[in-house]
Amino acid sequence: HVQLVESGGGLVQAGGSLRLSCAASGSTFSIGTMGWYRQAPGKQRELVATITSGGSTNYADYVKDRFTISRDNTKNTVYLQMNSLKPEDTAVYYCNALYLVRLYWGQGTQVTVSS
Repeated sequence: HVQLVESGGGLVQAGGSLRLSCAASGSTFSIGTMGWYRQAPGKQRELVATITSGGSTNYADYVKDRFTISRDNTKNTVYLQMNSLKPEDTAVYYCNALYLVRLYWGQGTQVTVSS
């Protein structure tokens, strides 16, 4: 099993930045793709960005050029650097990790962007 713990959320003004972290523990050997998703009130959970174990990245169009996903395999941690934040980025941000054939999720961290 894999446990994921997100941190780094908070309240920020529009135009500001935040850096989210997601640390994996447990059976972390051979964790595959990791990603960030978000869910705003009343909306479905949506993709933000993903990164493979080899470092290949994929971004949703609405965060491209503003957000950067990265990972440190030695620390089993994935990061999300969020710049130029907008009020519409307000959501609970979840990380996930693919281990063997199962997808694991963290509990989420709240990001609130004020206008």
